[in-house]
Amino acid sequence: MQKEKAKERIILGIDPGTVVLGYGIIKEVGNTISLISMGVIKMGHLDDHALKLQRIFKKTSALMQEYNPDCVALESPFYGKNIQVMLKLGRAQGVAMAAALAQDIPIFEYSPRKIKQSVTGNGNATKEQVSAMLKNLLKFEETPQFLDATDGLAIAVCHSFQKNSTSGSGKSYSGWSSFIKDNKDRIK
Repeated sequence: MQKEKAKERIILGIDPGTVVLGYGIIKEVGNTISLISMGVIKMGHLDDHALKLQRIFKKTSALMQEYNPDCVALESPFYGKNIQVMLKLGRAQGVAMAAALAQDIPIFEYSPRKIKQSVTGNGNATKEQVSAMLKNLLKFEETPQFLDATDGLAIAVCHSFQKNSTSGSGKSYSGWSSFIKDNKDRIK
């Protein structure tokens, strides 16, 4: 009997921002993920908010055309004290969503806490802790110029982990030993 070919998908993770937008692209084959690309889109040099939104739309659209992701995962807006900042971030996220929807790519949202919890096991992890975990998980050495790039990558990884944790039996585990016993193929 032939073993079924592992399904493959490309996931684009986006950390929306109006000064710097971070992104990460991973390839998932079965339960294995690998880094394709990560980086930032800079907008600090633009004074006009509309021009920043236009740049987000054009650059994220270009990323989607180049890498042809199967889905896009974004960080959802979080509650903040400055309503103007929240509005600008919401617009940035909306424009990135529109770029994906214009290309018929499904979108998913995750809270900052859910992303950190998924990648590090700690919902209150720092950006540096998330970055360190991703370097270990995806085996890359270069330090991104901005932690926004690893934030985008963390969102993609978070989405991959959601699929893996809900696929199959949807079983919950009582501890690491029971998880490892049922997931030998995921342990390196």
